[in-house]
Amino acid sequence: MNPTKTNSRATPRKLLTVKEVAALDNCSEKTVRRAITAGLLLAMRVGPGGRLLRIDPAAHAAYRQANVW
Repeated sequence: MNPTKTNSRATPRKLLTVKEVAALDNCSEKTVRRAITAGLLLAMRVGPGGRLLRIDPAAHAAYRQANVW
């Protein structure tokens, strides 16, 4: 086995909840949900039945960059 080869499994990134994004942006959760519905903020559905919304930190950064406050 090659000792310089790294583990193929990457550590998972922490995805943000709607509540966490709202706190970071100092706005309401409803505003975050509206941005997701409008296609301004990319989110993914996870969990049983796809009920839960999660936002990748990179997607949140892109949203913040595009929508300068």
